[in-house]
Amino acid sequence: MRKGAAVGSSIVLIIIFVTLLLTTVDALSAKYFDGDPFDDEPLAFRLPGFSLAVVPGPHPIDFLTISIIGIILVGIGSVILETLSDLRLLNPEYLELDLNLQQGSLNSMTIIVVVPAHNEADNLPLTLPALMQQTRPPDRIIVVADNCTDETAAVARSLGAEVIETVDNANRKAGALNQAFSQLRRSETSSDIYLVLDADTSLSPQFLDVAERYLAGHDEIFAIGGLFYGEPGHGLIGQLQRNEYFRYQLQIKHRRGRVFVLTGTASVFRAQALLGVAQARGNLIPGNQGEVYDSASITEDNELTIALKSLGFGMISLQECTVETELMPTWSTLWTQRKRWQRGALDNLAEYGVTTATARYWGQQLGIAYGVVALFTAYFFLIVASLAMEYVHLYIFWLVVTTIFVIDRVGTVWAGGWSARLVAAPLVIEVAYSFFLQLNFISSIIDLVRRKKQKWGHLPSPAEVDRS
Repeated sequence: MRKGAAVGSSIVLIIIFVTLLLTTVDALSAKYFDGDPFDDEPLAFRLPGFSLAVVPGPHPIDFLTISIIGIILVGIGSVILETLSDLRLLNPEYLELDLNLQQGSLNSMTIIVVVPAHNEADNLPLTLPALMQQTRPPDRIIVVADNCTDETAAVARSLGAEVIETVDNANRKAGALNQAFSQLRRSETSSDIYLVLDADTSLSPQFLDVAERYLAGHDEIFAIGGLFYGEPGHGLIGQLQRNEYFRYQLQIKHRRGRVFVLTGTASVFRAQALLGVAQARGNLIPGNQGEVYDSASITEDNELTIALKSLGFGMISLQECTVETELMPTWSTLWTQRKRWQRGALDNLAEYGVTTATARYWGQQLGIAYGVVALFTAYFFLIVASLAMEYVHLYIFWLVVTTIFVIDRVGTVWAGGWSARLVAAPLVIEVAYSFFLQLNFISSIIDLVRRKKQKWGHLPSPAEVDRS
């Protein structure tokens, strides 16, 4: 069924492209071969029962000037926000903390994989053996079985993993990890590094090897974030998410590995970094003393990233450390996921306030808010103007701008193959997806103003959705 839907979508897109190509050829032929190419006669695009007129129009110098100034201001703002974020590294607050641990091995690191798992009996037989196929296998694998009603713990043990079962945990993933790290802290050494890995996530084969080598050569780095890509499948909604993730990875690469979020799907931490966060909670940063993760946050990975940045711990995202994670298979689950992400980010910023560590995050939220207002306003006036006209005027300048935009959208997902390119090229599909995400942002803002509490919300796995 999914292959049939993909083929059908591809055929529709091909028909649209061919139609636009033929109408363009017809319009150019009518003006430059059948008519006078030097007169003011507009290009006429004709379709059965409908026609468009393309008018050269005046040179929009004012628009270009404003656009160039806007681009320059955005660039300056980005540099300022990045600089403010880096200021924490000059005089890090973690130097005030006692991060002394038992002396570990001087020759190698001990890699400990911690897998929080709630009813993951179906995923563990895939995830755990794959870890041992890493070019640098982990030294220990610990599954944190949290409030499971299936055979998660038994399956983990049968696959050779250590198991920590949570006790009376009411704080979801954050609470489960806090209980695990509370136990692990008793035997931590200075050479320990942790990989916190979701049970439904697969890593690139060299992930651990690259991370260990990088940490060994860079004492100033305390955490490494994975670059995540979406799993295959799930039709159009899956492709839209994959395109979104492709562009996010490009942003990280262009920022030379600067971390925006240490993804909860797979990130590596030095033991000293997690110890520092636990010590600083309730004093230098929000949270309960002794907890690594803030149990009050519904986006624990975003909050931990801000916590580490606030304390001045260096971090990076490496291109070689890639992660394949699950995608949301339905619009309702995607809405729930993004609502939690967006609301969690807003709550975390409200908790930390405006600091050098959060400046860029505040800038992102303001940028999203501006984008919402600008996009909705632009499309509102476009619709009103279109309804008031007898026929649509398309100016050459705007056709050029649109063409550049299409090239950008397609180019940024080129590595995703033809399915990614076909979804990006028409623009309207991804514009509609942007509207969906912006409506989600508006909903989060409304809930925040109303002080409505956002629930964490269990998102069913694709297997659970298929069974239902």
